[in-house]
Amino acid sequence: MEKKSALIILGAIFILNVLAWLAVYNLSQPQLLEVTFFDIGQGDSIFIETPQNHQVLIDGGPTSIILEKLGKVMPYWDRTIDLVILTHPEHDHYGGLIEVLKRYKVENILWTGALKETAEFQEWQRLIEEEQAQIFIAQSGQKITWPSLSLDILYPWESFKGEIVKDINNTSIVARLVYGYNSFLLTGDIYKSTEKKILEKGISVDSDILKVSHHGSKTSSAPEFVAAVSPEIAIIQCGKDNSYGHPHPETLEILEKYDINILNTAETGDIKIISNGKTYGITNL
Repeated sequence: MEKKSALIILGAIFILNVLAWLAVYNLSQPQLLEVTFFDIGQGDSIFIETPQNHQVLIDGGPTSIILEKLGKVMPYWDRTIDLVILTHPEHDHYGGLIEVLKRYKVENILWTGALKETAEFQEWQRLIEEEQAQIFIAQSGQKITWPSLSLDILYPWESFKGEIVKDINNTSIVARLVYGYNSFLLTGDIYKSTEKKILEKGISVDSDILKVSHHGSKTSSAPEFVAAVSPEIAIIQCGKDNSYGHPHPETLEILEKYDINILNTAETGDIKIISNGKTYGITNL
């Protein structure tokens, strides 16, 4: 009996030592932020994994291809997403999120509350009600924080909840992700008019990486806005040989004028940026 007790105690000590070693090992590992810009066709979808392994999905592109993309960045057994953000209710941003809601448990949802009169949008509304997630309406000044990391909502300034808005692209959530010395500006599909209003309000947009608004359309990327962001990298998310002519030559000319490295998911595929809070690297999935 005493021998058995001694073995149990020794076993417990061994397990505690292993757990302590693992804790020290984890603390010694670099704390990395991973931001993946999916090649989702003609649409937007961005996946963020924080150093603490929290998962954020911003938009879902137009189709169920988002499920395939998530399978590349999430373990097969993981069926929970901490936060889904819908920048604005256009098909090329929320069509895929409908499929995500059917397959994954979503803990929190952030969106503008702006309405559309389509059957697909009604399906979005039905699913977010059934999901029983915590739902938040985006507004400037909100801040989502993790240790050493924040996602700051810069726009919209007013609530669009319950409104049918003609210029739906200009209701897009604009957010700035900051991890240590590295920063990302995520612009949805806002037009030049909104970009200029953001500058007029004196909001800081200076960032290392710019997600170019509206798939590189000429409706966006005002020269003064691009200059204020002064990014090292500009990422364009659009479909190959799309019917809109994205990215527009005018937009590319503006980005090139400021000597910005331009990456286009239609040409490179999925783009992953990994940051340790001091420096960052770029890779493809």
